Amino acid sequence: MVRERHCRKTFKMTKFSYSDYLSQFRNAGRKCNTVLSRLRGERRRGNNQSDGTTEPDDADPLVFAISRGDVEAVNDLATSSSHSLLKENKDGWIPLHDAAYCGQTECLKTLLKAHPGSVDKRTLQEQTALLLAVSCEHSSCVRCLLEAGADPDISSNNKETPLFKACELENVDTVSLILSYGATVNQRCGQGWTALHEAVSRDNTEISEILIRAGATINPPNTYSITPLIVAAQQGKMRALCYVIGKGADVNMQTCDGVTALHEASKHGHKEVVALLLTKNADANKPTNSGLLPLHIAAQYGHHEIVSLLVAVTSRARLRHSWISPLHLAAEHNRHTVAAVLLKTGADVNATLAYSHSPQYADRRATALYFAIANGSTKTAEVLLNAGASLSLDPVSPLLMAVRQGCVGTVSLLLERGADVNARIPSYATTFPALVALCMNNLPLLKCLLDNGCDALSCFTCAYGSALHPASGGSSIRTTGSNGYVLQSDSMLHLNCNEPPERATQFCEWISTPVMLKWAGPIIDVLLEHVGQVQLCNKLTELLDSREEWLTVKRKSLSPRPLLHLCRFRIRSQMGRHRLRSITNLPLPNRLIRYLSLAD
Repeated sequence: MVRERHCRKTFKMTKFSYSDYLSQFRNAGRKCNTVLSRLRGERRRGNNQSDGTTEPDDADPLVFAISRGDVEAVNDLATSSSHSLLKENKDGWIPLHDAAYCGQTECLKTLLKAHPGSVDKRTLQEQTALLLAVSCEHSSCVRCLLEAGADPDISSNNKETPLFKACELENVDTVSLILSYGATVNQRCGQGWTALHEAVSRDNTEISEILIRAGATINPPNTYSITPLIVAAQQGKMRALCYVIGKGADVNMQTCDGVTALHEASKHGHKEVVALLLTKNADANKPTNSGLLPLHIAAQYGHHEIVSLLVAVTSRARLRHSWISPLHLAAEHNRHTVAAVLLKTGADVNATLAYSHSPQYADRRATALYFAIANGSTKTAEVLLNAGASLSLDPVSPLLMAVRQGCVGTVSLLLERGADVNARIPSYATTFPALVALCMNNLPLLKCLLDNGCDALSCFTCAYGSALHPASGGSSIRTTGSNGYVLQSDSMLHLNCNEPPERATQFCEWISTPVMLKWAGPIIDVLLEHVGQVQLCNKLTELLDSREEWLTVKRKSLSPRPLLHLCRFRIRSQMGRHRLRSITNLPLPNRLIRYLSLAD
């Protein structure tokens, strides 16, 4: 079996706990994979003959005789003074290694008889003939070598012993044989794994029983304090889990990161394992070093059935003192089913992030609703809003984040629930709604906001009017990157309490920045449809004059607006934003609704 594949299958450790462990173990796996690839693809010296009887010109005659199982030829060469039985090839192999690898027991006996001291000779990869025989499952060769005094505890350069390899291959007879010759049952591989770790990872209780009878420790922690029980819980190996628990394994033992078997089972969605651990008194209130309980982990990974199991045994006090709630994690990862389960069982929809951890986020986010919106979790946001989530507990309006992401569905949902369409960015003072700036390259979204009462008139209010504008070097509006986004990146929603308030930026100053010029005409055109008669300031006039295709927009602003449009604008302003949001539900004729909603 290729070791790297085994590593990927066996050691899928939690992202927050074991990244270093996984990286190191994969490196070890790659080394072993290289060795076994060379063993299986390059070591049979005589396999390139078409009929298996012709010796290639460059082959060692002794190795060729071994590959054919020609005991007589091996004996003749072994007794010949002209041929050295200890001559190494470029990989450090001697004929004894070839005999063990090829499974030629009689040849092996002949070589051992001639040179008994070579029984533990190692290759450049630190492999003994015994390890090679075990790896290729040549049981007769294994027995022959052990009888000849081979040391069963010598490991390869990646610390893999014959016993560990036999457990990996699930060869019960070989495991028993090696142990009967005094192998150290608790010897560890390079990452601290014992043979019992390997047996449990294979869900092999028969080998586990053999190892424990031979004195295997039931709770051997590896380099990262991972016990066989934690491995079984992580991989959902129910038989092995029940077995080691029955033998006295500690169900609450923690790794160096504070992770328990219950954390691992909760992460990987092993509901039956979680249920079993709880019946065996696994503590659901043991936190990891980062302060997360098993309930947090189950919520984060979306295992709602496990969440239902853990809620009943998780301390409410522990949850209240956690820096983050399971609901926050469910919202962040769009686990709407988990969010529904948590809310149904009494979770506080408006619980906020711990004050000490909120500053870790540039926007000082606090609620699960904001987490959901910030991560594009519209479905979860809807679940939270239906449960009564507040729109005013975060320093930055959730609507600002939804608009920044350009999610029309979430924006519409928030507007329906009463979000302030004229919300401003706390760190960036503007005389016009910040939402206009956040959706400057998304005209349909801008129109949606304006239709719902966003203050378009403030975009045409300028302190300088038709006079020349001063240089905008002191503008508080900043541009980021080369993609032309202004107030569009996360940095625009940062809250820096140490910065003094800057002068409020006007719409004309923002729209005339170099990165905004290409959108100026279309944006002004959309805004004009949501105001009455306005007078463009000198800067906006210059902008529209700069491109020929925008002259029609300028003419629209200069021409008297149609009476039909002015009446509609007047009615909408009298209705107020609240009624505008529910205009389709008003007891009015369809034609009038279309007129007021700017559909006509």
